[in-house]
Amino acid sequence: MLSLLPIVLTFLVLILIPCLFVSRRLSVPLSFTNIRRLVKIAASQCDEEDERCEKSYGTTGKEEKQGRMPKHVAIILDGNRRWAKKLGLTTAEGHEAGVKRVLDLAKDFFTSGVNTVSLFAFSTENWGRPEEEIRNLMSIFEKFIKMKIPDFQSYKIKISVIGNRANIPEPLLVSIREAEEATKSYEERHLIMAIDYSGKFDIIQACKSLAEKAKNGVIQVEEIDENVMDKALLTNCSEFPNPDLMIRTSGEQRISNFFLWQSAYTELYFPTVLWPDFTMADYLKALTWYQKRDRRFGRRV
Repeated sequence: MLSLLPIVLTFLVLILIPCLFVSRRLSVPLSFTNIRRLVKIAASQCDEEDERCEKSYGTTGKEEKQGRMPKHVAIILDGNRRWAKKLGLTTAEGHEAGVKRVLDLAKDFFTSGVNTVSLFAFSTENWGRPEEEIRNLMSIFEKFIKMKIPDFQSYKIKISVIGNRANIPEPLLVSIREAEEATKSYEERHLIMAIDYSGKFDIIQACKSLAEKAKNGVIQVEEIDENVMDKALLTNCSEFPNPDLMIRTSGEQRISNFFLWQSAYTELYFPTVLWPDFTMADYLKALTWYQKRDRRFGRRV
């Protein structure tokens, strides 16, 4: 029995206690499966740190590491209205609950090693919804962005809002500008909110921009390639413009009109959970699935 004591103490100190702390920090139930996932996250981050060291000192490592961590996660926030209906709440209450989940989950994603989190918050097609619902959504966005600026600064989260701003109400635009200006110097954590965004609009505006540059002699037509196109898209605000993993909640298996160009090589994950119920435990499931795909098919570098 005494010989087992050092083993038990080692397990508690090195595995169980750290996992208990992290599970409480990330609001993840402490189970054997989640302990294994948390350990894999830590191991993957160590692998990436080793890879960076190898590059710094000029040593040769494996080109692809197993269990690579996504740097850019995109999420389609789907299911707010269905969630509200299920609980007998108003549509506005459903949207408010969905927006409240944004910052807490984004912080957890950043803690796990993600650099960029993109949220499909309001698509161009959403303008076809009832006027009262749109008015409430714009007000919720405005209050959220304005109220959370101190939190964004405290956690050093850079905020970018992409999309067509022509139809966005002025009070919301003011909050967006304030948040972007207050957080523009941060680099390691980047939260992108897509409001009045569509993939078609993004591609069209990029084509117009490149056509204008070609017309003015700034760029030659022959110079236009995928890299040039990437830089002309609205996601050029991020160090990692193309998402590694895209999650659409609610179970619908389509990306609609989100990141049509950027998601060409993205892994797509469709959990059935509605967005306001999406937790860090659900993300860990998505991450485990992503890493299995990573090992099986390989990833772009």
